[in-house]
Amino acid sequence: MREITYAEAIREALRQEMKLDDKVIVFGEDVGPFGGCFGVTGTLHEEFGPDRVMDTPISESAIMGTALGAAMLGMRPVPEIMFADFLTVCFDYFTNQAPKVRYMCGGQFDKLPMVVRTATGGWIRAAGQHSQSLEGWFTQVPGLKVVMPSNAYDAKGLLTASLRDNNPILYIEHKVLYGVAGPVPEEEYVIPLGKAEVKKEGTDVTLISYSHMLNKTLTAAEQLASEGISAEVVDLRTLNPLDHDTIAQSVQKTHRAVVVQEAVEMGGVAGQVVKSLIDSSFDYLDAPIKTVAAADTVIPFSPPLEDAMLPSEEKVVAAVKEIAG
Repeated sequence: MREITYAEAIREALRQEMKLDDKVIVFGEDVGPFGGCFGVTGTLHEEFGPDRVMDTPISESAIMGTALGAAMLGMRPVPEIMFADFLTVCFDYFTNQAPKVRYMCGGQFDKLPMVVRTATGGWIRAAGQHSQSLEGWFTQVPGLKVVMPSNAYDAKGLLTASLRDNNPILYIEHKVLYGVAGPVPEEEYVIPLGKAEVKKEGTDVTLISYSHMLNKTLTAAEQLASEGISAEVVDLRTLNPLDHDTIAQSVQKTHRAVVVQEAVEMGGVAGQVVKSLIDSSFDYLDAPIKTVAAADTVIPFSPPLEDAMLPSEEKVVAAVKEIAG
């Protein structure tokens, strides 16, 4: 199978759906002739023209308000918010308006399809206002789905599913992954939302993660294997809805769990995963559930300090050894 990058896989899904449905439109800051801040939209402006791939003013509220209105009028908008940190600028449209339209308008809107693409995460030395992992905030909004792929194959399949869904979706891409290549079929395929995947089988402990940290977790699992510890690795892929069954089945097999996220621990996805496992699998646990997360501080610009405050493979390995017996 041919290999393409994470960014190319996202662009391929967009191109595929834009060809199939002329209601799919893309807009945001620099997504047009420039091809996107991270090069993701590429040549889509040239291929589909300025009526379907549009540059916008530097106003996240205008971008999100336009997306909401377009979705209400029957389009399938794909707005891009350049950095996930900037979702704070348009928080009301995205959390207080779009997810509630179908519930509060007396049946006038039977669907509200919009896929908000944004880039998240650290390790690019962009400091505190361009590096945060805020996905936990958005999992608390009923009516809003949250998707975070960890590789190119999943990026295409999950985006295809998102673009065909009739609900508002936050599709979060990790900046570090854009240039990472992997096997991706040329033909269209769909990965259902709300379904986690076991990326590596194991017997001694379950490691649960998503997005870029999933790949660091897989590296940690390889190191643990060299030391005689068999780790199973589960990729959440969709954070809301959460796949409670897959994580429960894994932990009920291994009897131990470590949940890994890039975000700070307070209010994060890891806490919800732990709660799910306590509900479903408490009697199966042979050790306390551990979490690995970023330090509770603003992300620094200094590379050594950023590396120190973000999670690492070494921290995952250490957490496992604490409960490995």
